[in-house]
Amino acid sequence: MNLELLIFVGGLLHFGILIASALVPQVLDWKASLGKLDGLTRQLVWVHGVFIVIVIIGFGLLSVWFASDLAAGTMLARAVCSLIAFFWAARLVVQFFVFDAKPYLKNAFLKLGYNGLTIVFAYHAVVYSLAAVCS
Repeated sequence: MNLELLIFVGGLLHFGILIASALVPQVLDWKASLGKLDGLTRQLVWVHGVFIVIVIIGFGLLSVWFASDLAAGTMLARAVCSLIAFFWAARLVVQFFVFDAKPYLKNAFLKLGYNGLTIVFAYHAVVYSLAAVCS
C-alpha cells in the first residue's frame, strides 16, 4: 500500500467534492428556500458554506502538496490526518443518519452523484485514518 499515493488521490478527490458542491444551490433551489429566511440567517447559511469550502480546499491542497509529509508519520502529520479523518467520518454519519436526500434524488445523475460522494467521504475517512494510525 502506497499511503503517499492514497493521500495524493484523496487531495484530488477533495477538489471533486467542490465541483459537486457547486451544484448544491441549484439542485436544492437555495434561491427560493433561503429567500424565505431573514437576512442574517440567509447570510449565516452562505458564510458557513463558504467556510466549509475553504476547509475542503485546505484539505485538498495539504494532501496534494504535502502527501509525502502526511504519510511520514510525524506527530503533526498524524494530527492533521486525524482531523481530516474525523471531519469525513462525521460527514458520513450525517450522510447516513441525518440527511434525507431521497426527495431530491430525482434522476440517475443525482443518485449517482450522491452515492459517489458517499464513497468519496468513506475513502477519506479510511485513508486518513490509516495515515493517522499506521504511518
